[in-house]
Amino acid sequence: QVQLVESGGGLVQPGGSLRLSCVASGFTFSSYYMSWVRQAPGKGPEWVSAINTGGSITRYADSVKGRFTISRDNAKNTLYLQMNSLKPEDTALYYCARTIRDGSAYEYDYWGQGTQVTVSS
Repeated sequence: QVQLVESGGGLVQPGGSLRLSCVASGFTFSSYYMSWVRQAPGKGPEWVSAINTGGSITRYADSVKGRFTISRDNAKNTLYLQMNSLKPEDTALYYCARTIRDGSAYEYDYWGQGTQVTVSS
């Protein structure tokens, strides 16, 4: 069965960095786009970033552009999110999601359990 397991979250001060990982199993990881999606307390899910199958094309939400970097290692079935210059508003539960492209839109058919990122002094 499809499994996505995130790790790497934690408590960090503003301006700090974290690297999230998502290990995938149960499907051919290299055949799928992947995304990071976050949900802050009391808010709906927010798409953060997406990456194509080979890792050559990446997309970012304006709120994280220039600070976050998405990448993948298909040999290790692992998705990453490098987060730099973190802000309190980045505080959220971060999910990796298997992604289906529908034209210019993304849909998500499997999600991990999430990893908590808290940015606070």
